[in-house]
Amino acid sequence: MNQPGVPAGHDHPGTGKKVTMYRNGSIYTAADPFATAMVVDGDTVAWVGSEQAATSIADSSMDIIDLRGALLAPGFVDSHVHLTETGLALSGLQLGAVRSARELLDAVASSGGTGTILGHGWDETLWDDPTLPTLEELDRASGGRHVYLSRIDVHSALISPSLAAEANVAGLDGWSGTAQAVRAAHTAARLAARKFPEDQRRAHQQRALMEASANGYVALAEMSAPHICGPEDLRLAASWNGQPGSPEVLPYWGELATSEEHARSVLAGLGTDVRGLAGDLNMDGSIGSRTAALLDDYSDAPGQHGSLYLGVDDAAKHIAATSLLGIQAGFHVIGDAGLAAVLDALDVAAAEVGEQRIRAAGHRLEHVEMADQAAIDRLAKYSITVSVQPGFDSAWGAAGGLYSQRLGARSQSMNPFASFYASGVPIAFGSDSPVTPLRPWSSVRACLEHSNPEQRISARAAFLGHTRAGWRATKHRNPLMGQLVPGAPASFAVWEVDELMVQVADSRVQSWSTDPRARTPLLPALDTGTDPRCLQTVREGQELFAHEALRS
Repeated sequence: MNQPGVPAGHDHPGTGKKVTMYRNGSIYTAADPFATAMVVDGDTVAWVGSEQAATSIADSSMDIIDLRGALLAPGFVDSHVHLTETGLALSGLQLGAVRSARELLDAVASSGGTGTILGHGWDETLWDDPTLPTLEELDRASGGRHVYLSRIDVHSALISPSLAAEANVAGLDGWSGTAQAVRAAHTAARLAARKFPEDQRRAHQQRALMEASANGYVALAEMSAPHICGPEDLRLAASWNGQPGSPEVLPYWGELATSEEHARSVLAGLGTDVRGLAGDLNMDGSIGSRTAALLDDYSDAPGQHGSLYLGVDDAAKHIAATSLLGIQAGFHVIGDAGLAAVLDALDVAAAEVGEQRIRAAGHRLEHVEMADQAAIDRLAKYSITVSVQPGFDSAWGAAGGLYSQRLGARSQSMNPFASFYASGVPIAFGSDSPVTPLRPWSSVRACLEHSNPEQRISARAAFLGHTRAGWRATKHRNPLMGQLVPGAPASFAVWEVDELMVQVADSRVQSWSTDPRARTPLLPALDTGTDPRCLQTVREGQELFAHEALRS
């Protein structure tokens, strides 16, 4: 990270605080849609306004940064990440570009070092021949070393014979004697491959946090769970909040509670505070690994309809217990059968503790890729926040893509962003990194270019879903988080942009406007195919990242 803890400005005489003026740019703020300058005093936005006003208040004690036309906007919040997994994906074998089993085996054979060979990102739906390597082939390519190669969705993996033996997967659900492990067998293999010493775990998380800072993120919701890692991983993730120079980590723990007393016990045993017993508490799996629970069979696998990991009664007890405590519950849910089970569980819990307690707790669901209007209306009834990943549609929603292969005609109704908004379902956006990369503007673009035109949303709605809504999804107490108005925390990013405009989702409407009467803050033009470059990331006055071009 860039000089952790270095303030964005210099001491202001008599205050002991740091004061920085940013000017000659574009400030994305509700306080003044035409603002070109902003003053940060310590950890707080002190003022936003015009260039003329900035000239009148500037003084020699301030650190003055000339934006030279850059955009200064609220920092991004990723509503669903996995820090250790992201660091591993960045430092291990990156398999997203392989297009055959042979290429994958060549990557394994060419990996250096010792110990377990870790890799991520293969996707056989992109291969001409989707046949996966065998156990024997992985053993030969690795020279007998442990191998763990997670599929792009991280709901299955290719593992070597030696790792299979150490993880004792024989006899577990999801193990058929091939190199691919799913469900319980995958969980066992992943945990066996994740036995890191503390310094290595810290290095992986730091790598992920540096990647986030360099891409304009000021906060990340860490979705830990027992099947992903142990509590020590969660505690380390939460510990970054006590260190300057890091995005804020918003920790969740996905462990099932059977009663209010049990929920208290789980929380007390974690050794760190969490935002809720939510996140990747799996109701089902993923489309890519065919473990998402579907009401009808997979189109490319007759007789298979995925896996429902939790029953309605268990989910209802969890929701009731957390509602009584006033904390967030939530589940990872992707398939329509998985969502139906969660919705039925909400009804059961509401009958026990009352609808008002359910709504007040601010429960959340992760992904929710398959939801018809009836399901969306039930989500709205209970004020359930949906944390979704626009990158999923960008990666898999195109004609002939993964969704089409796995789901046929059902693929056309995936990820209904516009329907969520229209029905009043609170929505926040994330990456599920390492499943999709930490590239927030690409995620905003994916909302504008949804594969289903009816589910596209405007750039402004998408931007708010990636910023202010991310804070609200965590029930953050400060209502000014995610805004740049006087008195708000100074958490923002500076972006080098070619053009600013208003971008809407409906192609029948003019897609840009510079009419001052609109009073709509402008965002980067995203139809160029390239993302704006991050020049600086600041969290509550502390600089997390700075590009050399910022002050050159």
